[in-house]
Formats: sequence, C-alpha cells, structure tokens
Amino acid sequence: MEQIVRQTLLFDFYGDLLTEHQREVYEDVVCNDTSFSELAAREGVSRQSIHELVHKCDRLMENYEKKLHMMEQFLWLKKMIQQIRDDASSEEDLPEQMSRIRSLCDQILEDL
Repeated sequence: MEQIVRQTLLFDFYGDLLTEHQREVYEDVVCNDTSFSELAAREGVSRQSIHELVHKCDRLMENYEKKLHMMEQFLWLKKMIQQIRDDASSEEDLPEQMSRIRSLCDQILEDL
C-alpha cells in the first residue's frame, strides 16, 4: 500500500490516540502536505524535531495497528463488501449468485 495512503488510514483510525500537539503536527505534514521546514518555522522548532515527531507518531500508530488490527479489519471488510456488490451485479444464474453472497456474508459474520 502506498505510504501516504497507509499513513492517512492509520491517522483516521488512531489519530485520536495521539496528543493534541502530535495530532496537529501529523495532520499538517501528512494530510495537508506541509513541509517539515515550513511547519518547523511556524512552530519555532527545528526541522529535525518535526521529522522526529512525525516518525514517532508513525511508530505509535503502527504499534496500535499491530495490537488492534482495526485498519486490517476495515480493508478486509471493504474487500468482502465489494465482492458482494460484484456478485449482486452479475448477470449469472440467480441461485448461484445468492449462494456466493450468502457465503461471503457468512465469512463476514464469522470474522466479526
């Protein structure tokens, strides 16, 4: 998965677990594409300190994901729903479609 997409998803799931300052800096850098230098000048700190803070936030949120698997579960669920949608849109035999859809629903329910 592209790094920026992964960072954005992790922030969506775990950003509220960061401190307010961490959340603001991370959002500026990752979501708003503010450069380290620009943000450092605005905050009155070094570029290196902004860089280190962003990487610390990355590590924190990656650790949350390793323990909680919320993003992984979301992506899996999204994939399953897309398969159900594709099967429901298929021009195939209706009983066969319904069987596949029921099977996918069973997989989702079992995994939840």
